[in-house]
Amino acid sequence: QAQVVESGGGLVQPGGSLRLSCATSGFGSVYYAVGWFRQAPGKEREGIACISSRGSELGYADSVKGRFTVSGDNVKNTVYLQMNSLKPEDTAVYYCAGDKLGLQYTCSGRPDPNDFGDWGQGTQVTVSS
Repeated sequence: QAQVVESGGGLVQPGGSLRLSCATSGFGSVYYAVGWFRQAPGKEREGIACISSRGSELGYADSVKGRFTVSGDNVKNTVYLQMNSLKPEDTAVYYCAGDKLGLQYTCSGRPDPNDFGDWGQGTQVTVSS
């Protein structure tokens, strides 16, 4: 069964760093691309980063560009989100998801949640002093 599982969230001070992991049932074999999303209380889920399994396509929302880096390991079937210079406004539940469009999907800019099907349970990231 296709699935994704996030890990790595926690409490961090402003300016700190965290690395989230997204273990998948097949990065490249099951999913062509994986996206990262977040949802803060009272707000809609927003796409923040995506990566294709070929590694040639990367996309970031403007709000995280230059601070967050997405990377993937096809052998470990795992996608990572390195988050640096964290701000209180980055506080949210972070999700990863596998795409549902296959090779038709183009990872560019902020990913659209509607293009992704299998979602993880989420991991909480809290940025606070």
